[in-house]
Amino acid sequence: MIRSVHILIIASLVVSVSPPEAGSAGRTSQTNKPTKATVAKAVAGKTPGGAEVNEYTLTNANGLEAKVLTYGATLTTVKTPDREGKFESVTLYLDSFDDYLKGHPLFGSVVGRFANRIAGAQFAIDGVTYKVTPNAGANHIHGGQEGFHKLLWWQADSFQKNGAAGVTLRHTSPDGNEGYPGKLDVTVTYVLTNDDVLSVIYTATTDKATVLNLTNHAYWNLGGAGSGDVLGHILMLDADSYLPSDEAKIPTGEIRSVKGTPMDFTMPQTIGSRIKQVEGENYDHCYVLKENKSGKPAFFARVVEPKSGRVMELFTTQPGVQLYTAKGLSSNLKTSRFAYGPYHGLCLETQHYPDAPNKSNFPSTVLRPGETFRQTTIYKFSVQK
Repeated sequence: MIRSVHILIIASLVVSVSPPEAGSAGRTSQTNKPTKATVAKAVAGKTPGGAEVNEYTLTNANGLEAKVLTYGATLTTVKTPDREGKFESVTLYLDSFDDYLKGHPLFGSVVGRFANRIAGAQFAIDGVTYKVTPNAGANHIHGGQEGFHKLLWWQADSFQKNGAAGVTLRHTSPDGNEGYPGKLDVTVTYVLTNDDVLSVIYTATTDKATVLNLTNHAYWNLGGAGSGDVLGHILMLDADSYLPSDEAKIPTGEIRSVKGTPMDFTMPQTIGSRIKQVEGENYDHCYVLKENKSGKPAFFARVVEPKSGRVMELFTTQPGVQLYTAKGLSSNLKTSRFAYGPYHGLCLETQHYPDAPNKSNFPSTVLRPGETFRQTTIYKFSVQK
């Protein structure tokens, strides 16, 4: 059974979310800051079928801003200040909804039903084998051909309360979609608070036993989107182990210590310091986070960009995180101001382990009727002077 965690948001009533203590998206100067957290709604475009797509802008009293599309429940931009007080988007983004429709590598989208990979595109629950869409060779990745990132989430409810602004998006995935059993009702809530915290909260219920693994696939660059690569970012990742995988990125089932390897970020290291020692010169690995029985998001990572001074601390209830350094990004992905390139973004995708439905020694991803899937990831932003 998926670990149950304390839910921080109930429907559209918000209490300011603060993590535990732990050690248009161009450059702008925020001269007219709001005095409270606000949310605004605008039409972003239409799907090929003519359905309206909306964008919600969450802004806190310090001028931080997060934008969310109802298509893919996509976090498009997060604007934060550098040490000079200048705001830039620290997530990679595209200029318009039409650009997102043309295809992108999951920039900020919610991934489901199952983030990451399922070997052989099949799994068994209670002795019954289910076959899902093979869309990565013989394997399944990121929910299939029409995963959650390619869907218009049918309902969005925004709210402002107690120093927080947010939006809850809802999607119903029908029984049999992409081969998964059960009708699945999913919510994703984004909340931005006045203490410069962005929370992403997932819930789901099902009418049949199924598997579920949700994440957000944002690409972070604390120097600002389009500023270059992230190899100089300093990462501390509080994980003593990771999951070795085969050439198709399917975990072998082993849980291996990071000690003495280029996988070790338990002490702060620049992303690029040992990347040439990694297979393919690219991190694309799931780390095993320390067991968390508190039911509350626990600190697991800190990212610092020395030039801008921007800092991001991360907390989660999930058991794992996929570190991805995006070597494959190319200049085909661009905005009106710049083109992206190799290593221009860093993903820290909190999730259950890849291929967990086929690995009995991994935490279970089975969700059953009467249970509620609940997971939370928190991003805390600050500036290092």
